[in-house]
Amino acid sequence: MAQRKLGSMIRILRLVIIGLFAFVVLKTSTFGWRFWGENYMPAGVEKTELTERLRSHVYELAHEIGDRSVFRYEKLREASEYITGQFESFGYRVEFQVYEVSDREVKNIIVTVPGIRHPEEMIVIGAHYDTCFNPGADDNASAVAGLLELARFARGTQFERSVRFVAFVNEEPPFFKTENMGSRVYARSARAEGEKIKAAVILESIGYYSDEPNSQRYPPVFGMFYPNKANFIGVVGNFSSRPLVKKVVKEFRSGTSFPIESVVSFTFITGVDFSDNWSFWKEGYSAVMITDTAFYRNPFYHSNADTHEKLDYESMTEVLKGLQAVLEGLASE
Repeated sequence: MAQRKLGSMIRILRLVIIGLFAFVVLKTSTFGWRFWGENYMPAGVEKTELTERLRSHVYELAHEIGDRSVFRYEKLREASEYITGQFESFGYRVEFQVYEVSDREVKNIIVTVPGIRHPEEMIVIGAHYDTCFNPGADDNASAVAGLLELARFARGTQFERSVRFVAFVNEEPPFFKTENMGSRVYARSARAEGEKIKAAVILESIGYYSDEPNSQRYPPVFGMFYPNKANFIGVVGNFSSRPLVKKVVKEFRSGTSFPIESVVSFTFITGVDFSDNWSFWKEGYSAVMITDTAFYRNPFYHSNADTHEKLDYESMTEVLKGLQAVLEGLASE
């Protein structure tokens, strides 16, 4: 009898130890385990015109305009007018995909560079311009700034495939993952019209970086395989988009030495489908999200402290150099 009790206690103790060990591993693996690597930016990097343009776009959207959504409709319209004006200043003819939400007219803002060899094949570069009740400097003025500067870069460039730049409305709650999400409206329409979207590259929060230890978080277990410092840009894809993820990483590295990490994963992992890439996946298109990982590193995510001075514009400049190479690589096949 005593031996059976002792055996039972030993089994329980083993289960407790295993449980504690699993808890510790899961908890610690939300931080990056890869501690090695260079600082994300060497000292003495000169500011460029691109750096200052990125800073100016973010300042205008996050500071001068601020919180922009259907619930701050005039501000949403101001943001739309700013983006439209920038596209027009580059020489584009701007198109709008207009629909109604809560008796308000909202719009996706679209410009296209026609391909010279395969104009029917489309590369979509997208970013949402609305916010979640905050200034939205990183989420998502940083990405809109990147979208605008990629469009400036592409103007006058000849690509094999057509390139379409889209500023999406209504990505944030309460429209997130609903039929009223701007990118959902766009992707659903594209599929219905038989549009040949070969790749969609979604920019989502690309401005926040840090060299501080333990500045980067992950879903449980993922941290075992990724950096400890928030000093890289990420590429996120689902399994059907794996070839696109590999292509994006390869082309990005041809344009800059800025660190880049990638993951191909299930959509139930928190954050994997937390942007407009979800809309394209729903329609069976190959799509990736380019991101600084948002709430996994930025402590100001979806708060009033997500302001323009928190961002690292020099790092954003390097990311844009890499994305220019991605754009050229994808559109020139």
